[in-house]
Amino acid sequence: MYKLLKQQGYARRGVFSTVHGDIQTPVFMNVGTSAAIKGGISSIDLANELKCCVELCNTYHLHVRPGEDIIYQLGGLHKFMNWHKPILTDSGGFQVFSLSKLRKIKEEGVYFNSHVDGAKIFMGPEESMQIQSKLASTIAMAFDECVENPAEKSYAKASCERTYRWLLRCDKELKRLNGLDETINKRQLLFGINQGSTYPDLRIEHMKRIAEVGCGGYAIGGLAVGEPNEVMYDIIEHTVEYMPQDKPRYLMGVGTPSNIIEAVRRGIDFFDCVMPSRNARHATVFTWNGIMHAHNKCYELDERPLDIECDCPTCRNFSRAYIRHLFKSGEQLGGRLCVQHNLYFYNTLMEKIRDAIENDRFDEFADKYSPRLSSPLED
Repeated sequence: MYKLLKQQGYARRGVFSTVHGDIQTPVFMNVGTSAAIKGGISSIDLANELKCCVELCNTYHLHVRPGEDIIYQLGGLHKFMNWHKPILTDSGGFQVFSLSKLRKIKEEGVYFNSHVDGAKIFMGPEESMQIQSKLASTIAMAFDECVENPAEKSYAKASCERTYRWLLRCDKELKRLNGLDETINKRQLLFGINQGSTYPDLRIEHMKRIAEVGCGGYAIGGLAVGEPNEVMYDIIEHTVEYMPQDKPRYLMGVGTPSNIIEAVRRGIDFFDCVMPSRNARHATVFTWNGIMHAHNKCYELDERPLDIECDCPTCRNFSRAYIRHLFKSGEQLGGRLCVQHNLYFYNTLMEKIRDAIENDRFDEFADKYSPRLSSPLED
């Protein structure tokens, strides 16, 4: 259940109640693709130090290894990971289309080869729901077809129609699974996914249709894949007008701090992206005064923390000089410390966004930080 607490313009401050606890929105979901954050971050770190509210795991990757049956036998993802807050599982659709060079899309689903060992795999709406049910996540994403941008309009339209038919099958199957005695999480929620490439009319038509299904929430998929920010923002603006007011709105795979701020400005509630952890492992960190490259020589003797305005575990305990040394020495600790910082930064950003909306300061906050957080650090 989603409750809207405050709205400033289109920016929404809400709370989404789930079987695994309340989610304060807007929220950034920390991406633990294979049930772990890359960079050596544990669920204990996330819960106790990094202010993580929701973790995202991936159906396809967990299906390939260790396999959903193993996780089911061990009590589901929450027990497996020792994480007791909400988990959203991506359906695997994006990975099926992005990782597999050899795939065959049919009405029943997709035939493809594993990126790990080349083994033949079939995944359709029912299979995706069955895997996610065994994982016992809080929120299961519908299985959809992801198209490349740009895409021919005729193909994008056909893809929308298939994704709609697949959503109906996902909804039916998850309801069946939630009714089984052996199901771990009988209150698992389904989020539908809006597609339509960069065609506003297709996005609107598809959103109207999937809204009628009555899902627990709705996502905008197929963006942040190389199109200009202005195009992404335009599609968001067209689409949110037709997204249910009483359901969470999720922009998949986004993004930079500035992208998040601008999407909140347009009415989005949920976000996820590998960017903070991936960039951190290559010494790129986000600060409240811009983007920093921690391996640069100018930090060789710099005793300040990564961000003088940050109180994350890394900034409380280590200097820029030490972190630069770790990267130059090939020490894994450098990546871990920067991942800690970036995740803390993103989760704190969402806290500040929520606070700004509550206090009618969001536009002021957005105008100040949207450009600043996308600029290089100058100090």
